Amino acid sequence: MLPVCNVTRSILGQPWHWRGLAGDTLDAGFVADDLVTRLLMARGCPREALELHRAPSIRGFMPDPSIFRDMDVAAGRLADAVERREQVAVFGDYDVDGATSAALMVLVLRDLGIEARPYIPDRLMEGYGPSGEALVRLAGEGASLIVTVDCGAQAFDALAMARDAGVDVVVVDHHKCSTALPVAHAIVNPNRMDEDAGAAHGHLAAVGVAFLLSAALLRELRARGFFAARAEPRLIDLLDIVALGTVADVAALRGLNRAFVAQGLKVMAARRNIGLSALIDASRLTRAPTATDLGFALGPRINAGGRVGRADLGVRLLTTRDPDEAQAIAAELDRLNEERRLIEGQVQEAAEAMCGGDCAVAVVSGQGWHPGVIGIVAGRLKEKLGRPSLVIAIGDDGVGKGSGRSIPGVDLGAAILSAREQGLLVAGGGHAMAAGVTVAPGGVPALTAFLEERLADAVERARQDRSLLLDAVLAPGGVCAELVDAMEAGGPYGMGWPSPRVAAGPVRVIRADRVGNGHVRAIVAGDDGRSLKAMAFRMADTDLGAALLGCPPHRRLWLAGRARRDDWSGRGEAELHIDDAAWAD
Repeated sequence: MLPVCNVTRSILGQPWHWRGLAGDTLDAGFVADDLVTRLLMARGCPREALELHRAPSIRGFMPDPSIFRDMDVAAGRLADAVERREQVAVFGDYDVDGATSAALMVLVLRDLGIEARPYIPDRLMEGYGPSGEALVRLAGEGASLIVTVDCGAQAFDALAMARDAGVDVVVVDHHKCSTALPVAHAIVNPNRMDEDAGAAHGHLAAVGVAFLLSAALLRELRARGFFAARAEPRLIDLLDIVALGTVADVAALRGLNRAFVAQGLKVMAARRNIGLSALIDASRLTRAPTATDLGFALGPRINAGGRVGRADLGVRLLTTRDPDEAQAIAAELDRLNEERRLIEGQVQEAAEAMCGGDCAVAVVSGQGWHPGVIGIVAGRLKEKLGRPSLVIAIGDDGVGKGSGRSIPGVDLGAAILSAREQGLLVAGGGHAMAAGVTVAPGGVPALTAFLEERLADAVERARQDRSLLLDAVLAPGGVCAELVDAMEAGGPYGMGWPSPRVAAGPVRVIRADRVGNGHVRAIVAGDDGRSLKAMAFRMADTDLGAALLGCPPHRRLWLAGRARRDDWSGRGEAELHIDDAAWAD
């Protein structure tokens, strides 16, 4: 065993361990014969499923949509609407999952001869989820069927108003549900309490559920003979949208989600969607997007419309047929994303100043904070503090709108749902890793105390298990473009399927500089003189940043991080994105 694997306390205070494997031995009697096998099995892939995971396909992972409760009912109602040419409205959430889910349904129905009307509520004026007023208004304007996507599973009052107005509602959601369900024509949600398929598919994003419903709809129409005189839509061509929503919503890349992203990236590279192509150009990507780009380049720009601009821009971009309109919307989303960055920085600075003590859950609130950036700030706090974080923007009326992010092993969505059931929230819901809340004036202290008591043990267990997991140990010269390409073959990587981390060293720091918004850029070299470029993002003000910036010439370090291609240089050379470091001597 190499010495670096015996690190018990790094510069950031973490132990380093192999990721689930001891040396080269994958399990009893089986030795890795290639890097991809090692990466797959270290992430929980059973030996018999290796080939399935090497090239994730929709056919290989797609379940029968009928295993989900209400799926056939929902597909049947949509098929009726298509055959009768009814007016259909699609009501979506204002984030990327909501925008992609709504766009998917609009595009599928368009190919079936129905021009469905997308409706995305304004974050500031209408808040999260379907309001009864909006549903009734859509019914009054002619919609006989409303499909809610990425919302609706807890909209009891709103769906009751829709029923009274005589409009059918099909709910397509993935958020945690309480035992009771609102009244609706159908509720398709793998996280229903009575859903048998939830264990295998509860990690699907809403856009994944919408894809399954679309498959069920086409199957139903096929059985009715609908395609006897017309071509059947190719759902496979919409996987680029499914991939974007899945990654941006931080859904676990296990099972079907891996196939959605792997195949969706191929569709995206073909640039079939006019709006997505324009967004790729506006994001200044000069190569085919990767899963990382979906989460850090394309997703934030789609989100910017709902956060600080017009909420419907994302859906309009993904469904437009006009290249000029696509370019204009993409440029506007890019501008709004820059505006969002500035607002986010101000809120983050104020929120960080409030974080103190050793509480299990960081709950911070502020008057006048922009509700559109609190989710991003919560994610930043969660990463910095290593614990669940909830950021609440208090409005002029005293009502708080909050967004939370959690850490692996701590189900924040279930805790928020419980808080709502106990009367501590006006509204609230979510899933394990993210949640949203509406808090009555003066209600933040009680909510904070509840979350602290409920989640303290789970947070403590999760933080005790906070170790840095390694997939390989290399000399600095081993971090090369060929290694990056080889490791990418074990992807796509994301939540629940972490990208490979390597330890490189021992190295001396040749040069280190503070750059950008708190980043550290460094050139390091091994004992053989071979150098390596490295980046430590947002680490300048941490112990790691101090060690890199002030490393004396005679001391050596092991660096742990992720090997990436340097796309900015234009040469595609490899660099190391540093997560942690440990003194080698």
